[in-house]
Amino acid sequence: MQIKQAGSDGLFVRWDDGTEKTFKVFDLRVACPCAHCVEEMTGVRRLDPARVPADVRPRRITSVGNYAIQIVWSDGHDTGIYSFDFLRRLAGRS
Repeated sequence: MQIKQAGSDGLFVRWDDGTEKTFKVFDLRVACPCAHCVEEMTGVRRLDPARVPADVRPRRITSVGNYAIQIVWSDGHDTGIYSFDFLRRLAGRS
């Protein structure tokens, strides 16, 4: 899997099978799957997108094993782990 910045507001992902997607970083931040952003028992989103700065950017992206990335965001949020499967599902929605 390849992940790299794409312009000022994009994150490019290429899976091992050749599938590619450029995500808007704001959309990734709003889609964060962590327990702070999603109620674990019900799946209801807690995060209000209006409270996320429009210019939010990744400050650091690190690997989590062979299955995910963790993103530290410019708004201070740092608990979201984005599995490669989760990213693939997000890619299929657009």
